[in-house]
Amino acid sequence: MVKIEFQVDGPVDKPDVVGAIFGQTEGLFGPELDLNELQRGWRIGRIEISLRRSDSRVTGEVHIPANTDIAEAALIAAALETIDKVGPYQAKFRLKEIEDVRAARRKQVVERAKEIVKEWSSKAISEGEDALREVYEALKPTRLVYYGPEQLPAGPGVYSSDTVIVVEGRADVINMLRAGIENVVAIGGARGVPESIIQLGKTKKLIAFLDGDRGGDMILRDLQSKVELVKVYRAPQGREVEELTPEEIRHILREEAPPATAQAQAAAVQRPQPQLPQALQQVALQLVKDLEGTLEAVLLDQSFSQSSRVPVSRLYQTIQESSGIKAVVFDGIVTQRLVDAAASKGVGFLIGSRVADGVKAPEGVVILSFGDLKPLEAQAAGGQ
Repeated sequence: MVKIEFQVDGPVDKPDVVGAIFGQTEGLFGPELDLNELQRGWRIGRIEISLRRSDSRVTGEVHIPANTDIAEAALIAAALETIDKVGPYQAKFRLKEIEDVRAARRKQVVERAKEIVKEWSSKAISEGEDALREVYEALKPTRLVYYGPEQLPAGPGVYSSDTVIVVEGRADVINMLRAGIENVVAIGGARGVPESIIQLGKTKKLIAFLDGDRGGDMILRDLQSKVELVKVYRAPQGREVEELTPEEIRHILREEAPPATAQAQAAAVQRPQPQLPQALQQVALQLVKDLEGTLEAVLLDQSFSQSSRVPVSRLYQTIQESSGIKAVVFDGIVTQRLVDAAASKGVGFLIGSRVADGVKAPEGVVILSFGDLKPLEAQAAGGQ
């Protein structure tokens, strides 16, 4: 943008100034820089003129937008400075400035870009802070609540879940919450089963999770006399629920499933002790010690010698593809699917770390858990 200031010693109008500009610069540098030719070629734009009158004198500015380089713009400015008359009056034209509009536009773009970045950055930071806040909230332990008139320590899930885990004390509840388990309530040290627990058992399924000591045995008997328990879980012998790590808690609740009711416990006690051939008993007792924690299975032939050893994940397929297998000892759960496969292949003994609930053994198949072998181990030790 070429900006020219001018002064005319007489009462002129805009057309007079325009006529002087085109008339007095015409032919000054040839057709290449003639203003008419430059306009026709879109090298310069519409010439804008502003006027200010004072007494008999006129002052103002001429703005010429030019799509040229700085050299051509300078020549245009110099040409306008040669104008010395507008109409019959003396005049003086002088360059005020040559403004690089593109630079101004670039500056405007840059400033706007800065604003956009600030707005985006502020929003991104805000969203990031919200995300971090959500993560930190997830890390916080769930809030302890109190249930019923007795103000029993509990997790918030005691109200919303259809199954509630009953523990012994407040510390047990807090440890369960650390493990991410919220549907929990404590007896709270009360003598006997609180009335709130009894009423809770009428509308929700109750599960007991008690310490692995004599106190836990007494509380279990008391609970079973007042409410129906769908399952009973115990901490390892000699340990308390409040001492367990979150992983231990989740493992016990996921993997172990002691009988739920007194009748089921009694039935388990009255179950006949397993009868094993002496040769298999000796081999099985040794294999249990060797297999625990390996998730592997050992297949024994008719003479109870080791035939093969495979991962538990391949046990079902191996049983179906094998022949002449008499017994299987494995670090896994005895399921009905495995039992049926064993029966179809003539396997007489299945010994696993645990027997799934509801498994029925067909005639000719003996099902045992590692726990069932403990009395046999004790008898063997006593006989020695």
